[in-house]
Amino acid sequence: MKLKEKRLSTETLYSGSIVTLEIDQALLPNGDKAKREVVRHPAGVAVAALTSENELLFVRQYRYPMAEIVLEIPAGKIDDPTTQPLENAKRELLEETGAVGYSYVPLGAFYVSPGFTDEIDYLYMCRVDHFESQKLDEDEFVNVERIPLDKAVGMALNNMIPDGKTQTAILKTAMLLQMEK
Repeated sequence: MKLKEKRLSTETLYSGSIVTLEIDQALLPNGDKAKREVVRHPAGVAVAALTSENELLFVRQYRYPMAEIVLEIPAGKIDDPTTQPLENAKRELLEETGAVGYSYVPLGAFYVSPGFTDEIDYLYMCRVDHFESQKLDEDEFVNVERIPLDKAVGMALNNMIPDGKTQTAILKTAMLLQMEK
């Protein structure tokens, strides 16, 4: 069975600093046409940073769309499409936590919500080498927390951390370290 759809036309309804909203007309495999709403996003990065005591660094920040304070690993969007995701991950870790990492290991990439957005998030794990001062954006307000990896795994498994990228990075980090033993 054919599954692929073909874009026939695109109309941009909004283009902002983070996302662009497009309405596409698509040709379906059966020949019918359908409207597709697509949120374009430049991609994101996130870092599971482990201290020498096997604590993960987290940021707690208010997330406006959810209208709540959310616990997440350091993350952000790729500002410059000519840079590599790893460069952006290092930048976000330093900006949000003041941490400088080493031994970065890619944890893979995933589609954030492929039903309506093309956003891809690239995940990394690293060890924390040392701390410098945070370099937060002027509109960014976060509290940095350290949580032991084992406790973070339990929190992810017990739905105490609702953020998808954070759950994924915690569990992949724990599995990777377990496999190294």
